[in-house]
Amino acid sequence: MAKDVRQLDEIDERIVAALRRQGRLANNALASSVGIAESTCLSRVRSLVDRGVIAGFHAEVDPAWLGRPIQAMIAVRLKGDARDAINEFSDRLAAMPEVLNVFFLAGADDFHVHVAARDPDDLRSFVVDHLSSASEVALTETNLIFEHKRGRLAE
Repeated sequence: MAKDVRQLDEIDERIVAALRRQGRLANNALASSVGIAESTCLSRVRSLVDRGVIAGFHAEVDPAWLGRPIQAMIAVRLKGDARDAINEFSDRLAAMPEVLNVFFLAGADDFHVHVAARDPDDLRSFVVDHLSSASEVALTETNLIFEHKRGRLAE
């Protein structure tokens, strides 16, 4: 569902832009960069979080440092009679330690699953044990990720 971007005024937009550039910016530095009082800045950030504009704050960790240097994007198509299991299937995937992201799609594929594995055998086991053997799954296609660059919107 599309969000109504008109709900953000110029100050909110500047706060969001500053936090996208540097999510760990302290409130006093954020307030100063936006040109508002610290108390106003804090209440505006809380409002942005409450309204869902800011979905969260997190540290992005390179999976290689966690012993999972191989990343792949796996396309998954469900069987036609498995449509009622979409939410349960995606929740089950998202809970697995190998899974970084689950994307529910329109188009030929139902999901793209972004995973990080220890080695090729670990990746193969994930696909065979958790995807290909699942009763809901009709087809998988695994693509290795050689490199990832963050787009401007995600900065």
